Amino acid sequence: MRILLDECVNPRVKAAFYGHEVSTVVEMGWGGLRNGELLAFAQEQFQVFVTIDQNIEYQHDLKKLSLGLLVVSVPDNKIKSYKPIFDAMHEAAETLGPGQVLHVMSAP
Repeated sequence: MRILLDECVNPRVKAAFYGHEVSTVVEMGWGGLRNGELLAFAQEQFQVFVTIDQNIEYQHDLKKLSLGLLVVSVPDNKIKSYKPIFDAMHEAAETLGPGQVLHVMSAP
């Protein structure tokens, strides 16, 4: 499975998705694109888009997309905030289908 990390996600989160091909928005040369344009490009090459943007699902008609959206909620963008939910993120990514949205939240 091909997974794309939004530019707002710590790139070290790649480690959560072992066994999958993971790229970042910046690595793809798509840094600075608006979400609509970014999602259009992403769906051509990826099955899952990972973001911490809590509003993205309300700003776009995700049911029309050919990728799934994993929205992660962490208190900050430090890798230590993501590590406790690595397994949950991995599992969520593997169950996502096109146009679906799943949320993974860190413990308070």
